[in-house]
Amino acid sequence: MKNFIEHLSSYAEYHRDSRNILTHLVGVPVIVFAVIVLLSRPAFEIAGLTLTPAIVGYVASIIFYLRLNVIFGILMAALMAAGIYGANSIAASSTTVWLSTGIGLFVGGWIVQFIGHHYEGKKPAFVDDLMGLLIGPLFVLAEVLFALGLFQSLKSDIESRAGEVRNRSQEQASV
Repeated sequence: MKNFIEHLSSYAEYHRDSRNILTHLVGVPVIVFAVIVLLSRPAFEIAGLTLTPAIVGYVASIIFYLRLNVIFGILMAALMAAGIYGANSIAASSTTVWLSTGIGLFVGGWIVQFIGHHYEGKKPAFVDDLMGLLIGPLFVLAEVLFALGLFQSLKSDIESRAGEVRNRSQEQASV
């Protein structure tokens, strides 16, 4: 099994264009929230607890993230818990509202993603490795933390493997 840095570096190899990364900062959270919304039905009562496919997926993904990195796992747990909280109100709405919201967000998020990959000139990472679907949210979290000046040694480790992020507008200005 790959370790934390290997997963992030492999994913980063498909995301070196700054415009692609920016689209992922929007697209990935929207897609993750859409999936949580869509998996928030049906709800089952088991031993007094409400259980949905979203909660099962949440527990499984958080175990995966915690095994990779405790700090990032805890942050992902908090973010995804907020997503589940928000998705529950949508899931409690009519079937039309629940489905149209979930599907609309899912499609919209992927449109944003594919625009970013057009700039990148590369296919999405999950095409070659389905783990990219789980690593994408972790990558976005890492990019936000890097932008805040945190985890700079992790950023350096990833860039030493995947290369530095390219800013196309700066490259074109220097030509």
